[in-house]
Amino acid sequence: MALARAIATVGGLTMVSRVLGFVRDILIAAVLGAGPIADAFFTAFRLPNLFRRLFAEGAFNAAFVPLFSRALTGSDGASSEARRAAARLFAEDALAVLLTALLVLLIVAELFMPLLVSGLAPGFLDAPATFERAVTLSRITFPYLVFMSLTALASGVLNGLGRFAAAAAAPVLLNVVLIAAMVGFADSAATGAEALAWGVALAGVLQFLWLARSLRQAGFALRLPRPRLTPAVRRMLRLMAPGAIGAGVMQINLVVGHLLASLIGAGAISWLYFADRLVQLPLGVVGVAVGIALLPLLSRQVRSGDQAAAADSQNRAIEMALLLTLPATAALLTIPGPMIAVLFERGAFAAADSRATTLAVMAYATGLPAFVVVKALAPGFFAREDTATPVKVAVAAMAANLLLALALMAPLGHVGIALATSLASWLNVALLGGLLMRRGHWRPDGRLLRRTVRMIVASAVMSVGLVLAAAALDGWLAAPAGVRPVLALALLVGLGGGLFAGLALACRATSLQELRRQLARPAKPATPATEDTPP
Repeated sequence: MALARAIATVGGLTMVSRVLGFVRDILIAAVLGAGPIADAFFTAFRLPNLFRRLFAEGAFNAAFVPLFSRALTGSDGASSEARRAAARLFAEDALAVLLTALLVLLIVAELFMPLLVSGLAPGFLDAPATFERAVTLSRITFPYLVFMSLTALASGVLNGLGRFAAAAAAPVLLNVVLIAAMVGFADSAATGAEALAWGVALAGVLQFLWLARSLRQAGFALRLPRPRLTPAVRRMLRLMAPGAIGAGVMQINLVVGHLLASLIGAGAISWLYFADRLVQLPLGVVGVAVGIALLPLLSRQVRSGDQAAAADSQNRAIEMALLLTLPATAALLTIPGPMIAVLFERGAFAAADSRATTLAVMAYATGLPAFVVVKALAPGFFAREDTATPVKVAVAAMAANLLLALALMAPLGHVGIALATSLASWLNVALLGGLLMRRGHWRPDGRLLRRTVRMIVASAVMSVGLVLAAAALDGWLAAPAGVRPVLALALLVGLGGGLFAGLALACRATSLQELRRQLARPAKPATPATEDTPP
């Protein structure tokens, strides 16, 4: 599967999940609002997600996928059946060790949950009712980590096999279950939070069963042997140790923001959550898709010694990421207020909550291109089984994030926390890109640089169009909740997307011919691109 097709497959299914995620968050905002109960639930939801993204989808994925790809491709002349059997054996050994570690972590976490919650949200200690609710909800949600970590392993196997659709579709189940929980069981904010917590745990089970079925359909069902620290598993664990930080720097930065937001007061955690959810739409659709699709391809190219193809793959991945991210950034900076008001301002979510969330969206949006480009740069290290370098970069970025957040939260409150996260991500991009270039593994080619400039120009012109259109539609956007504001927002988004697409084609930031070619053809050995238009 071509890189562009893989990104489109993952991105398209992620888009479905994100749209359902917005429906979920609209319901959460209406029922829970942005007060203490919402803060408690978001803390309970973030806790297993932190471990999942750092150790399962982050460190584990970065270590497992290159080793699995190596076993699957081989280099010793073994038959395809023998290589497939070796890869399956490695995956089964990794599964046994991972499950054992997860069960131990689950037991420890359940026993010491008050300590974990106080570490993640120390501000709750001054609000005993919120603290107790957060502990109770966290004990319900934490088993989600176990099943989602097993899901991450299954996803890594499927991605290594070149099957991206099933893993990309799995998150849809989470949003469907949580929507059902809110619709069916949310009689009040308190019971709504409990229903959501149980929904999170159930969704983890369903996603794992979905991918287990997909593995069987792919002829790669995994057995559960007794845990063994084989040489391959030991190698994976050594790669995971630094990768836990290197692959999850953004998550760690967000957790730092969560911790500091708990010290600001009620509502701050919720404002940052809803702002992050809006920014997560382009980040999830583009950034996650790029990282998932790029790592197996880079691993194979590096393994075969084709460094030029690997560098070209990274340039094209960054190019595609920016093509979709830069206009999203411009829109989030230009019309965040109408977006937040139309999506969330109803029920318990008041106009003051919309204003506070809008400012946080703008702060996060300044870092959106960096959030996405990191997803394309980090695989350049992971594909070479180097997880030590990203951890050094991550430590520098995290230190910068903490210092900036502490400096900015006093004058800017929760907005300063969001801005610090964005600035730290740009530092992360600069350091990762600089190290890859210094080592000769990657360099932005002329085509990437030229097209990036054109994308920026197209995005800037689009922003002007959005400002004028928002002014013309102000009456509908400001109308009470109903059909008119939704239609006005949809019209704004459609207008902005159409305007950017036309400008991007006009200034040759991309071409329809090239997009069709990349999406339609399977991958061929890549050669560095030097022209703006395809042959």
